[in-house]
Amino acid sequence: MTGEDSAGRRRRGPSMADVARMAGVSGQTVSRVANGRNNVDAATRDRVRAAMSQLGYRPNSAARALRNGEYRSIGVIVFELHSFGTTRTLDAIATAATISGYAINLVPVLDVSQSAVTNAFTRLGEQAVDGVIILIEAHTLDEAGVRLPDGLPVVVVDSSAHYDFPIVDTDQRQGARLATEHLLNLGHATVWHLGGPPTSFAADRRRQSWEQTLIDHGREVPPVYDGDWTAGSGYEAGRQLAAKAEVTAVFVANDQMALGLLRALHERGRAVPGEVSIVGFDDMEEAAHFWPPLTTIRQNFVDVGRLSVDALIQEIQAGEHHHEPVAVAAKLVHRSSTAPPPPSASGG
Repeated sequence: MTGEDSAGRRRRGPSMADVARMAGVSGQTVSRVANGRNNVDAATRDRVRAAMSQLGYRPNSAARALRNGEYRSIGVIVFELHSFGTTRTLDAIATAATISGYAINLVPVLDVSQSAVTNAFTRLGEQAVDGVIILIEAHTLDEAGVRLPDGLPVVVVDSSAHYDFPIVDTDQRQGARLATEHLLNLGHATVWHLGGPPTSFAADRRRQSWEQTLIDHGREVPPVYDGDWTAGSGYEAGRQLAAKAEVTAVFVANDQMALGLLRALHERGRAVPGEVSIVGFDDMEEAAHFWPPLTTIRQNFVDVGRLSVDALIQEIQAGEHHHEPVAVAAKLVHRSSTAPPPPSASGG
């Protein structure tokens, strides 16, 4: 029983032996029921469960995990917890893990270094997890000289990763190509690009795909304007883009920077989409309520999270190892921020 005795000391909870005495069975039988074994007849099982309920007995999940060799727990190591993509992916991972019967242990790292990542793995090892999902761009790990420790199943959510672990991510190249071709198909002579930070692999992959798409279509490749994923940086770069009369179409590497660009264009008196068309990337919830509503590339974070958890559980339970990266397709969401260019600005 729990609570306090007359001296104010906390009493221990009911034990397996207490349950056995009340149910009139052996401790081994109680253990079998607690562990979900089938070699106990129904009447005895019901009697044991009734005793557990009456006493308030809860099986020791940690001890059971040691016996069964599985903790039903997944660790997630994450950097830049505040970013839109990270929070959405983490939410999807948590949902998929819960559906699969796994708990989540989250360990944010404040900086990406060998010691920080090693300490995160150590903490997760102490918390008894079955495997780990890493939500850190792989190039950041590489630049910091981080080597991932052996001993636990691992899945990396980043298509730039070259580790010997399962890799899951949105198909960044395909998404950028969809955005660029959408604008070209509307009749724009070329597409300008407001990119993410050069240090980001996702931004670099989108930038490369935008450039290659223009080359494939025989179009001029304009200079890139870089932001840092924030609406403020999109506004600052957008002021420069808005001042260029030749700019009629812009592919923006994320929706938040697209919001800043919209403000800059409005202040300059350039109509969207009448004079300038804009495509974003992410399809954050607010994108449908920008003015005008933003055409954008939707990342399927639900699938990224689900497939990451599925891959990790396969590693944990069956020892299956997937060397080929899993690329989740992106989708163009057509709203009101894109249209054909003004007649004088169209090109073939």
